Formats: sequence, C-alpha cells, structure tokens
Amino acid sequence: MSEPIASQQTPSLSQVPSQVPSQATSAVQQQRIPVINISDSGKIHVREQQGIFQRLRLHTNTVLITLFFLIPFINFQGRQAILFDVTEQQFFFFNVTLWPQDFTVLAWFFMASAFALFFITVYFGRVWCGFMCPQTAWTAAFMWVEAKVEGNHHHRAALDKAPMSVNKVTKRVTKHSVWALMALVTGCGFMAYFMPARALYVDIFSFSSGFWTGVWVWFFALCTYLNAGWMREMMCLHCCPYSRFQAVMFDANTKTVSYDAARGENRGPRKRNKKSTKTQATTESGNGLGDCVDCHLCVDVCPTGIDIRNGLQYECINCGACVDACNQTMSKFGYLPNLISFTSENALKTGRTPSMWSLKALGYAGALVVMLVMIVLDLQSRSDIQLNVIRDRQSLYRVVSTEPTNPVIENSYLLKIRNKTQQAAFYQISVSSDKLSAHDFKITNNTLVLIKAAEQLEYPITVTSSIKHPDKQGLSQTREALTFFITEVNSGGEIVQGKPLNQVAQASRFFRP
Repeated sequence: MSEPIASQQTPSLSQVPSQVPSQATSAVQQQRIPVINISDSGKIHVREQQGIFQRLRLHTNTVLITLFFLIPFINFQGRQAILFDVTEQQFFFFNVTLWPQDFTVLAWFFMASAFALFFITVYFGRVWCGFMCPQTAWTAAFMWVEAKVEGNHHHRAALDKAPMSVNKVTKRVTKHSVWALMALVTGCGFMAYFMPARALYVDIFSFSSGFWTGVWVWFFALCTYLNAGWMREMMCLHCCPYSRFQAVMFDANTKTVSYDAARGENRGPRKRNKKSTKTQATTESGNGLGDCVDCHLCVDVCPTGIDIRNGLQYECINCGACVDACNQTMSKFGYLPNLISFTSENALKTGRTPSMWSLKALGYAGALVVMLVMIVLDLQSRSDIQLNVIRDRQSLYRVVSTEPTNPVIENSYLLKIRNKTQQAAFYQISVSSDKLSAHDFKITNNTLVLIKAAEQLEYPITVTSSIKHPDKQGLSQTREALTFFITEVNSGGEIVQGKPLNQVAQASRFFRP
C-alpha cells in the first residue's frame, strides 16, 4: 500500500529541536499519518461486504458486462449492427457507415465522453472508477470466482501461507482455469467488435481461426487475465492515469468518500451497548472516545487497501465499500450512520448543502456542449457519396475535329465514386462549367451507374467541348474550370421526390490547345 496523501507537510522527528519538550514531540508524533501494511505477502484479500452501494456496484457491473458481450450479437438489416471492420476500413453503426475520412466524428465523440467524465468528477469524484470502470467490473468478477473456490478472505490468506498440498493445488488450478476461460471469453468479446461475432466464437473454440485472429484474441485474453486476476488494484494505483490527475478536478464541493474525523475521533475499541441511543458519541463521550470503534472493517473491505480515516487519497476509487461496512458497524453499536459517507469538504465543515455551481463545472459543461454540437454538425455535413476526379496523365487533350468554326476537343478523366451507404444505389454523373464559358461540355459515356453498398467504382469518362457561343469565343482559355456532380437517383435517372438530395461535387480542369 502506498503512503496516503496528507493535507499538510508534517516535520520529521529529526527536525524537532532537542530543547522542545517531550509533550510537543508527542504531539508531532500524533499528527503523523501512519503507513499500514495490509498484508505481509503484499496481496490484498478483500473482505466481502453487503450494503446499498455494493448492490449498486453489482447491478451496474452486471449491466456493463452483459452489454459488452451482447452488443456485437445485435443485427441490423442482415448485418452486425456495430462493427469496426478494419479489413474493409468501415465502421458500421446501425444504418450509419463511417469511413476513415469520417472518423472525426469518433474523435469528437471521445472528447465529449472525456469532458462528460470530467463534469461528473467535479460533483461525484471518481464515481466512474468505483461503479462503471471495466477494470473494476472484471476485477470484481474474478474476485467472486476466487471467493467461491478458495473461501472468504480469512481462508484465502491462510491458503497463501499454507504449505503446498493436494488441496491447495486443486483449488489454485481450479481458480486459474476458470480465470483463463473467463479471460478467453473476454478476448473474444472484445474482438467481436472488429469481426463478425457469431463466426468468431465458433472459430476460436473449435481451434479453426486464422493466425492473426487467434493472436489478437489470446493477446486480449492474456491482458484480462493479468489485469483482473493478478494486478487488480495495482492498475488503479500505478497504471491508470486518471487517478493521477483526477484531483485537479476536485473542489471543496466534490462529493467523495470521506471520514468525519470530528465525530469519529478519538477512535478506540469498546463493548457493544444495546441500550445506547442513536446520538452522536454519547455512550463513550465520558471516556474521550468518538464514534469510530476502530474495527478496521473500512480497511478490510477496501479494494485498494487504504484507510479512508487518513483522509482523501488518490488510491480511493469511490466504490463505497467502506461506507457500507461502517454503517453496518454503526447500526450494531446504536450510533448514527454515515460516519464514513459520500459527502464534500464544505458539507463536513458547515453541515450545509454546498452549492452545485462552480466555474470549473461550468467550464466542463461548456466544453461538453461544444463537443456535442461538433458531433451534430459533423454528422450533418458528411456525405454518403465520395468522389475523386483524376485527369488522364498520358495526354492533356485530344483534338477530335479541326473545323475552323467549331473545333471539338476531348479530355479523359477517371472518376472514383464510393457508395458509403449500406444499400446499392444509382448515381447520375453530370458536368458543368462557368456561365461565361463559350463552350458546351458533354459526357460521351453512359452517365447512369449502379454502385453496390460500400463499393468504390472506378469509372473512366470522356468529356468533349464544342463552341456554344461563337461571339464569346475570345473569352476561351487554354484551361477552363469544370465541376463534376454525382447525384443519387432512381433506376430511371430521376431524383427521388420527398427524399433529401444526396449529391457531391468536385472541381477539375479542361485543357485545350
């Protein structure tokens, strides 16, 4: 367990002058925050705890894990509804298909998610870590299996110290086998977002998957096994960047798991008094004791092994396990609940409900609104057609007719047209020039094409130019601006009425002698 964060720097005993009375030295010693080793082996055996916050954690973790595995099995119009198809470079989200050039939408989404997390952190601290983080959810699932196989926290600690035996080997092999199976299923669940889910599970468990598919599944399975089975709280303490900078978002009104030191100190053990009334520190006030009975349950149930009575620490994930354990003890002793509770610094000091508004919260809320607006604008501006016009690089132009009154020139182009939708569609190709142009431009090829869903069509076309206005012929130049249009139409080449116009355009040049 790492050393807790102290609110003030406490001088060491070596810094206290020799002439300071022993009473002052004793006071300095009492101010120092002790570092407690939870386990001699360095492994934290978390005590099982029941309560309102643990039931909430169980429900949220269950929903999270269930959705994680079920979402890839949702079908939409004959295909997997949510799929990151890396091979085809497509992201299917129900009826929306995002291509690499559309991934700014995902960038805005991730930024919006980050600012939403920051906004929630201002009010409720690391509530995401305690109730919705995948690391927390999978760790809880692995610990549940460990408790079912090896027993409660006392039995697990004793098993660690016990010599090697058939019973110990059997329990360890059983536990790690179940962990490995859970990790493998998790690896399949993760990769199911990148390849068809139904085929993936069959291929993995029948040992018929491709090389790279198997490599990635087992890679994520190994990560799950190590993170949830072995590292556990070490991920929160040393690897998670959120624990390092989340304190920047806190203020005096942030609700975190907090210990009411004014009410609980001085702590000390005592006998249960069934006749005690539910008043604050009444039964032991004559002995100078507060409500904390020093039962150590708040430490035993903590997933990261900290003592919340030492103050706010970055290791705390706001899971509320210590709140449930302390309330259970307070109930047994007949004391008021919430000696440890979700509260803010201002609420502890003043006893009043703090203000929910701050410049920090408004700043995060404003950034979140901006990100959401950018997502909407980006989705509205995206087109279901992609067009890339490439000129013929072999020759700039070809002279078809050399009549003095009406010479005909042609240019060749290659149109790369991509249908970014999930259905086949007809598209009409057209070309236009500036109204002041003295020439008339025509496409000699068939201008109605059918493109399959998510297909890119490379379509060569030829554009001819003839004189349209002889009186404006002097305005013609060796290069003229052209604009190619691709418009979605029906099979008859007509724009569908009542449907938003789906059209894309790109400019190019027409060369002549």
